[in-house]
Amino acid sequence: MTIIPAFPLGRVLEKTRCESVEFPYLLANHAPMVLVALDRMGASPERLDEWYEIYRVANQLVPAPPPVAPIERARWDAALGDRTRESDYRAYFIAEVERLGTDAAIRHYLPLLIQGVAGSALHPLMRLAYAVLNSDVKEVGTALGYWATCYLPLPDPTGIEPETDDPAAILAAMNDVAGAHDYVPETDLLWHNIREVAALPDFPPVIDRLRIDEATPRRMAETALALFASTMDFSALHAVTGLHWARLVAAHLDDPLPLYRVFWQVIATLVPKIGFPALPAAEALQAMREMRVPDWPEIRATAVASNDEHDHSLVFSALQEQLIWGDPLYRVVAARRVRLI
Repeated sequence: MTIIPAFPLGRVLEKTRCESVEFPYLLANHAPMVLVALDRMGASPERLDEWYEIYRVANQLVPAPPPVAPIERARWDAALGDRTRESDYRAYFIAEVERLGTDAAIRHYLPLLIQGVAGSALHPLMRLAYAVLNSDVKEVGTALGYWATCYLPLPDPTGIEPETDDPAAILAAMNDVAGAHDYVPETDLLWHNIREVAALPDFPPVIDRLRIDEATPRRMAETALALFASTMDFSALHAVTGLHWARLVAAHLDDPLPLYRVFWQVIATLVPKIGFPALPAAEALQAMREMRVPDWPEIRATAVASNDEHDHSLVFSALQEQLIWGDPLYRVVAARRVRLI
């Protein structure tokens, strides 16, 4: 059954589907996801409209490109990664989600798309997660189309035996990857950095050192939170928010562990851009947890008033992740992100 997003959120979201999933130069269009986050954090209808117009104008959002040719079901993956086929893939996947239903469509197609999660710097994962959260069939189809259009594959498993269950060890191992300290990306876009680091000859076996099991999502969440709390780095922010997105999508996968594997590959590729940080000791993290910070209602209200899409993304994801994992450090980083501390 199709669930139509509540008015006025649904009305604003409908506008966003006229626009491309990216805007020049190859930057992710956050509008549909942030509108859902704003709505769930208590933004008024007027604020939804106001924020969308500010974002649309400031980023000069562009229409989706014209169709090229219909995507054939028998050869649906033939044009993966071709940005000129955005409208074709979006139309195809919207029809597939309507045909199969959200859950069945994700279970069928996503295992075949997971290895390309790095495309557009994880934002197709973000769009799919928010579409699932909002029970929006057209957004689910649009997100799958976005994923296919910007598909950026990372290295497949190499077959080496895992030696640790600590995601932090994988990040630390990036120090020893030849070329990681002096690679030169095409531009400073996150996904260009991801692509260049992933292409280094020593990179493919790094992730295979990690033993991935049912406890891995919790360990990754702990590591990502420590990484962001200690750096407040823009790239590290995506480790925290991205695990929120992965958790929402994982509920629709028969086996979610491959998604977490390739997600942590993405985070590993960003370690050089973050500056090869050393994670803080447990005592330092505990001291951060014990800081006096505003309560969530004030943090949410401050985020809603912001025009920075990454304020909305981080605060909403931190709130949701604290509800799952219980770590008060999420509230600290959220307050710090919106400059309340």
